[in-house]
Amino acid sequence: MTLATTLRALHVPGTPVVLPNAWDAASARMVEAAGFPAVATSSFATATILGYDDGEHVPVEDVLVATTRIAQSIAVPLTVDFERGYRLAPAELVERFTATGAVGLNLEDSDPATGTMIDPAEQADFLAAIRAEAGTELVINARIDAFVRRAGSPEEQLRTALDRAAHYLAAGADCVYPIGVGDLDLIARLTKEIAGPVNVGYGQGANSVADYTAAGVARISFGPMLQRHLYSKLSDSMLPALIADWNPFSDHTP
Repeated sequence: MTLATTLRALHVPGTPVVLPNAWDAASARMVEAAGFPAVATSSFATATILGYDDGEHVPVEDVLVATTRIAQSIAVPLTVDFERGYRLAPAELVERFTATGAVGLNLEDSDPATGTMIDPAEQADFLAAIRAEAGTELVINARIDAFVRRAGSPEEQLRTALDRAAHYLAAGADCVYPIGVGDLDLIARLTKEIAGPVNVGYGQGANSVADYTAAGVARISFGPMLQRHLYSKLSDSMLPALIADWNPFSDHTP
């Protein structure tokens, strides 16, 4: 069984795979050591450690190098937040991405530079071309930005999400990710009306993993939440304490 097959099989509605998103080899190994069956990355968190803002500001070469290092450091499947593909054509994207050792990727359906949502037919063609190039060796998680981009009224956002989900699954996506949804009734409606696995983001409301499980979700992502939590602890408490304790006239530094 390939790592891609293993990752794909984890997406079971009502028995979701939980993915605490990592951002480098060290955090990925921590996720693996904690017993999670796969590792995902967050583009925001990865951009942060590389010194860039999120939104495809990181040179794609740097993203691919970082991805390779993570993939080589773990034995479980790796899926990567690859934004909208860094403007790579499908053939080049698949060739360069699969060379990293990662077996899954998120692809969003709005332009990172402008926030404008891509025409659903165009995005579906893009996903279909990637599927044709990759065969079964990549698990495609198609992000749907209707809610996070506030595309119309709440009902219009739902209709847009359902329409795009149908397009993307028909194009070969393995899972769809309507990011920005926190209402459990709405999530349950999405999982009921979408004919494929649904990914949600943890923290989009006061919901537990058990809540998402009961709503029929197949995948739960944490995005940059863990990195933000750890870094806030460092900046809010540890660094001030170290600075207060540090005597610049002593023979050592902390």
